[in-house]
Amino acid sequence: MSFQSLSASLAAHPLYTFIAAVLGYGLAMQAIRSGTRKRNPKNLPLPPGPKGYPIIGNLFDVPQPKDKPWIVYDQWSRKMNWGYDMAFLPYGQWWRRHRKAFNEHFHHNIVNKYHPIQLREVRALLNRLLISPEGFMHHLRHTFASTIMSVAYGITVEDSSDPYISNAEEALNGLVEAAIPGAFLVDLIPALLYVPAWFPGAGFKKKAAYWSKINDDVINKPFEYIENELKNGKALVPSVATSLIERLPEKRDPLYSEERQIAQNTAAVAYIGGADTTVSTAQTFFLAMALYPEVQRKAQAELDIVVGPHRLPDFSDRDSLPYINAVVKESMRWNQVAPLAIGHMSTVDDEYDGYFIPQGTVPVVLGNSWSILHDPEVFSNPMEYVPERYLKDGKLDPNARQPECAAFGYGRRICPGRHLSDDSLYLIIASVLSVYNIKPPIDELGNPLKLEAEFTSGFLS
Repeated sequence: MSFQSLSASLAAHPLYTFIAAVLGYGLAMQAIRSGTRKRNPKNLPLPPGPKGYPIIGNLFDVPQPKDKPWIVYDQWSRKMNWGYDMAFLPYGQWWRRHRKAFNEHFHHNIVNKYHPIQLREVRALLNRLLISPEGFMHHLRHTFASTIMSVAYGITVEDSSDPYISNAEEALNGLVEAAIPGAFLVDLIPALLYVPAWFPGAGFKKKAAYWSKINDDVINKPFEYIENELKNGKALVPSVATSLIERLPEKRDPLYSEERQIAQNTAAVAYIGGADTTVSTAQTFFLAMALYPEVQRKAQAELDIVVGPHRLPDFSDRDSLPYINAVVKESMRWNQVAPLAIGHMSTVDDEYDGYFIPQGTVPVVLGNSWSILHDPEVFSNPMEYVPERYLKDGKLDPNARQPECAAFGYGRRICPGRHLSDDSLYLIIASVLSVYNIKPPIDELGNPLKLEAEFTSGFLS
């Protein structure tokens, strides 16, 4: 029987397709187990975990997005005695070249060159808040989108409906949806990888194709626009993209294609990695100020003393504003934007603490950032918003545990854009509190509504 006739037969009989996929998956798993026995001559046990079932694995154990999985995984860790994006690139030369290109533009000694852009956009935010304070969520998103597009591409965003921004947000929404463990049935029944897209339960393939197209647009369209403008001799605002393009080798150079791809990816990651995460922390700050008015009053009192009533704060004031800096830190900690860090995969067979870790285990380490930043042994009353935990005698306490230890990831995978994000958060928090009071919304009778600290559940919270 030819491959074409076999495919047609399977398409006509969906049950046969599923049975064939399950059998193929079972044979593959048997081969893997056989290979694992050879690689694990000491017959060490695997790390402890919930016992799975044949085929479906831990289908009934993995928490769903609505269950706030970082809290569930925190509970698991105690029961089981567990002590285009660079985030997804395997470690190696290709990853190092991307990381180097990104760090050259976002190192802590470099990001101060973006301060004029940040000042411009935050001043514009204050004006938008004056005109329509009820739209503060939209205004925050616009501010960060415009900031990062100016930094990455030198493109000024006039409106949040800008197609560059829309595409990037759609790509990020796809990442958020797909990154939660168990969000798609294929995460729990890997045999679905081998069935056609029309098969029940394989709808993830259509979504993946759609998100792939969106990501292509995110990577290519703004970059190609800047390329064409430079080619036509247009004078452009300096940006990450213009710098990378101007440094590309000649097209006849054998490295040209790779270097151009790295340049495209670096500029795109600057937006994808920075816009929504920083927005989430800024939104957390607004909620905290409405829930903790005494914190707001203390921060405003410090601004009144240091900055005064006749100007707005800028970056030169930062070292003189310890309480504002503590508010920045507590906003990062209180609601961790990425509650579950990116899972790390074992690249070789390994042994740890008497357990066998097979090569390719995903994730061998899943850093529960939410749990780390809400550990009561480190952060007393962790569910409360307390900037004072970072202060001692009116100054920042260098011995206090800092939320940056988990808020931006870990090790080689720590967020390389963290310095730009931190600067943006400081300026927004200081500027908003200099001119506005943040209060709960009111009902039709003018009474303040009761607020609760409820956060969305997903890869980003």
